[in-house]
Amino acid sequence: MRLILLGPPGAGKGTQALRLVERYGIVQLSTGEMLRAAVAAATPIGLKAKDVMAGGGLVPDDVVVGIISDRLDQPDAAKGFILDGFPRTVPQAEALDALLKNKHIKLDAVVELRVNESALLQRVETRVAEMKARGEAVRADDTPEVLSKRLASYRSQTEPLIHYYSEQRKLLTVDGMMTIERVTEEIDRILSAIAATDAAKKAAGKTLAARRTSSVVKRGKRPGAKPASAESKAAKSKVAKKAAPKAAKAAKAKVAKS
Repeated sequence: MRLILLGPPGAGKGTQALRLVERYGIVQLSTGEMLRAAVAAATPIGLKAKDVMAGGGLVPDDVVVGIISDRLDQPDAAKGFILDGFPRTVPQAEALDALLKNKHIKLDAVVELRVNESALLQRVETRVAEMKARGEAVRADDTPEVLSKRLASYRSQTEPLIHYYSEQRKLLTVDGMMTIERVTEEIDRILSAIAATDAAKKAAGKTLAARRTSSVVKRGKRPGAKPASAESKAAKSKVAKKAAPKAAKAAKAKVAKS
């Protein structure tokens, strides 16, 4: 199973990604982790990313795609993967499509966890209030104000991306406001249906191929046999013409003896 997981901050992508990894035996590909691993391994693409990050710049899309390409070549990604945090824009999605096409890899689905932003903000406000009441420190990035900005940023980036994958009929939307268990069950139900459809298509393809082979055999032709060429037919005709007089002469001799 090869998937992309989309969802705003607080939608529970991390939890669902871990469950998908366990359920399907696939690997989770996080762009942040892959970048750090590539830099640590001092790969050519990792060194390029290191130079960019050292200068305080954003890693270009082509570098990120290159790191994803290297990661997909590793044995543990052969069974499948789930991409988390990439793509974030339509150009990134187009670059990813080109990469997967070049590697002959089919993307099975893009799962979007859709949430109610107002409800998410209310959850954060409640959590912050409870933490303060217990005398616990509240992280600067764990406030309704920060979350509101992150949600707005996600919305502006992702809306075109959702349309992009919807046009490809790859997008599957799940209500992320359900309980964790219900979200997991719904994702599993959808992916199981996709797997069943793919299996049915493969079976139908094999059946059609078998019927074609059987039809060829019944007509007295070997599957894959090439039709006789014009030169071959001419040679056979020439041999037959040469043999005809000899056969006629032998037949006359036989009649004379009798």
